[in-house]
Amino acid sequence: MGSEIGYRRGVLFVILAAVLWSLMGLAIRLMGDAGTWHVLFYRSLGLVPVLFLVILRRSGGRPFDRIRAAGWPGLIGGAGLVVAFAGAIFAIQATTIANAVFLFAAAPLMTAVMAWLLLKEPVRPATWGAIALAGVGMFVMVREGLAIGAGWGNLAALLSSAGFAAFTITLRWGRLGDMLPAVLIGGTLSVLVAGVVILARGESFALPPRSIAIALAMGTVLLGLGMAIYTAGSRVVPAAEIGLLSMAEVMLSPVWVWLFLGESASAGTFVGGTVLLAAIALNAATGMRHRPPPLTV
Repeated sequence: MGSEIGYRRGVLFVILAAVLWSLMGLAIRLMGDAGTWHVLFYRSLGLVPVLFLVILRRSGGRPFDRIRAAGWPGLIGGAGLVVAFAGAIFAIQATTIANAVFLFAAAPLMTAVMAWLLLKEPVRPATWGAIALAGVGMFVMVREGLAIGAGWGNLAALLSSAGFAAFTITLRWGRLGDMLPAVLIGGTLSVLVAGVVILARGESFALPPRSIAIALAMGTVLLGLGMAIYTAGSRVVPAAEIGLLSMAEVMLSPVWVWLFLGESASAGTFVGGTVLLAAIALNAATGMRHRPPPLTV
């Protein structure tokens, strides 16, 4: 699929994926008081079949060969996604959408630090500067979160970013050229882990039909379809440009909940978020002149 599209369509795909993902916070808000593990369980149930069908199509009818080829890196990366997915859901439920998504945006910079520590990959001076600037923005937001009693939500958002960074690093370490099998493994593990936690707590799997429908739609359309078109676009769009285009998700997420639910955020959140986004934009813009090894090809 990726080889059939040109650069312009690839850019459109990346932006469209970001728009779909930006609706995730609104969807979780619309589920009301559904627990983190229930959201993760039903959302992942919607995600797994979609990704399997995409892999089936791209593999020429041999999806299990692609999944097995992911090996240990795919399994470890999938475990990182469980942390990322669960942390993101809890963060969205425990703090404002703006606060959560701004902190999620730190994942690329966390990836750079992890790659330096674990894979001995060099980090450009501009990236170190972006990391320092991002640290200032995160400090402002975390301090604000503690002041309004949303400290656990901030911590979960940072943990989610670390999970996504670990997923990316594992793919790079395993030299996996396609991220979808690892995401499928992550979705499957999410179903299992969430199911075990719900059972261990003695809770029922029952939710209002509306909440289940929203969670399944999140998995199939927002996350599943978004991931499919994102991976297609990422094959023809340079990684640094993807970093800039994907910021549409961060910018739009607070807008949807403001438009439909009237949810806003504190001035401190937007100040810290602006600093963080400026750091990410700086890193992506300077990266356009340097082509590091791609995360996915």
